Amino acid sequence: MANNQTSLLGQRRFLPYFVTQFFGAFNDNIFKNVLLLFVAFAGAGVLPISSNLFINLAAGLFILPFFLFSASAGVLADKYEKSWFIRKVKLAEIGIMCLGAIGFITESYAILLLLLFLMGTQSAFFGPVKYALLPQHLKQEELVPGNALVETGTFLAILLGTLGAGVIASAENAKYVAALCVIVFAILGYLSSRSIPEAPASAPDLKFKWRPIQQTKQTIAIAKADKTIFRSLMAISWFWFLGSAYLTQFPNFTHLHLNGSESAVSFLLALFSVGIALGSLACDKLSNHRIEVGIVPIGSLGITVFGILMATSVPEQLPEFVSFSEFLIHKPLWPVFISLLLLGSSGGIFIVPLYALMQQRAKVTERAQVIAALNIYNSLFMVGSAVLGIVCLSVIGMSILQLFLLLAVLNLLVTGYLFMQVPIFVVRFLTWVVTHTMYRVKHKNLHHLPEKGGALLVCNHVSYMDALLLSAVCPRLIRFVMEEDYANLPPLRRFLQRAGVIPISATNRRSIVSAFNQVEQALAQGHIVCIFPEGHLTADGEINQFMRGMDIILKRSSVPVIPIALKGLWGSYFSRYKGTACRGLPTRFWSKIEIEAGEPVAPNHASTTVMHDKVAELRGDWR
Repeated sequence: MANNQTSLLGQRRFLPYFVTQFFGAFNDNIFKNVLLLFVAFAGAGVLPISSNLFINLAAGLFILPFFLFSASAGVLADKYEKSWFIRKVKLAEIGIMCLGAIGFITESYAILLLLLFLMGTQSAFFGPVKYALLPQHLKQEELVPGNALVETGTFLAILLGTLGAGVIASAENAKYVAALCVIVFAILGYLSSRSIPEAPASAPDLKFKWRPIQQTKQTIAIAKADKTIFRSLMAISWFWFLGSAYLTQFPNFTHLHLNGSESAVSFLLALFSVGIALGSLACDKLSNHRIEVGIVPIGSLGITVFGILMATSVPEQLPEFVSFSEFLIHKPLWPVFISLLLLGSSGGIFIVPLYALMQQRAKVTERAQVIAALNIYNSLFMVGSAVLGIVCLSVIGMSILQLFLLLAVLNLLVTGYLFMQVPIFVVRFLTWVVTHTMYRVKHKNLHHLPEKGGALLVCNHVSYMDALLLSAVCPRLIRFVMEEDYANLPPLRRFLQRAGVIPISATNRRSIVSAFNQVEQALAQGHIVCIFPEGHLTADGEINQFMRGMDIILKRSSVPVIPIALKGLWGSYFSRYKGTACRGLPTRFWSKIEIEAGEPVAPNHASTTVMHDKVAELRGDWR
């Protein structure tokens, strides 16, 4: 994981982009939070309206441009070369911040409100191009680590911007310091954007006309056209719904329930942000450096579990803390701190694969418009989050802890829905975790497995774990041909059907004909199908003679055949080493296993004899 991410940070195709997006998020939060702090401590008569109304108006004005301009931003980001487009957006930020500096120095709060709207507009134009550029500069296997770094940078920028705003607002001559800082950070962002490599226009022939309502409808229609993209988009927006709800309540939660000061609020924000950063970085390792949607429901479950633990671990009685250090070392509060950190980590694990999946699935010519639709829905969900907070806390009279429990329960429903959508991928991910915990698994030459298109995998059959191991290490879903008696076991039947398992019975002609028809159809549709041509587990660790079913398949389907060897499983609890598999108690733990793929063999050269020899050669003497 570290090597993957460190290597990206050392490359021109990623580092200038990363620095640019970091300064964008950082400066947004410096400007917004300095303004809100100035408003909170403004003297009587300085503000044109009440401070409460001003703060709510500020929040609304920052979100409003995402509704108004996201669709137009998506079209423009697809139409023009992206590094050029980013530089134009960053130049606009410098202009806005120069006006903002004048507003800070003159204490013109009406102007600063207008500039907050302009900052929201600039962010709305930067969002689509920010995520649409990644797939053009990164390889597919780099999308997960790349998105992990982007999410890490974004949340650390939010954290540092929020903390930095507090330092700036409390400095002597704060308005001059704030004016200087926002201009300097905007310039730094622009300078870094000048080093972003060229990313050609995805759809240069797109016609752009200023029709915000029509473009918004069209952008949402594009996002809805692909169910997988739309579900990813909804899940990401749900994450921002939760994140917005938690972040909004942190100040009052800390003050009312934890007896904490302003420093304690910053500490909780830091825990949450660092948690998301750690979860984002860990996601790359957990997902085996690939887009693994099975990890998303696991992250969602973590959000629910740690959300409940955080709400229920708040001590009933707390002392009045004289200093922040007393708050920090008060041991009864540590479960709250740990739960909050793990809540953030679960969020990072949840969000990264969804961004990567959305970027991968979107059509090249519509990618920025899909991300623009995401920004529109994010804004809607964040407004919905604010409405939920107002209704629950002000109208119904719930406590903040009860609101946190409600959020956890709502998220549990989302977790259940996500699991129902991708049960195969969840089980495959858990299988990867379990098998790589039970065994020391090494992969060799898995690049021979095709990224797309139909292929037939031919593998030796050593244990009942064989299919699970292969399923866990292959980036694509494998359809296994399985003995009918196992495929029809009542507890597993429905799940195996959804997993695409093809049942076969060697003693039933109808079953054999049906199985071969299903295999032919699956290969024609571009699936990977795996068969164990021995027909049964090895009784002595050696590779038995291959049955002729493979020849029949290849007569009907002209697809490449890939030999795979499983090594080191003979003698495991799930093999017939003791005569019967799963007999007695396991005696081997943390054993070395290797899965090696050979070069694809053309179908006209792939006979049972040839493939037997290929698998045997791959396996060698290691049983």
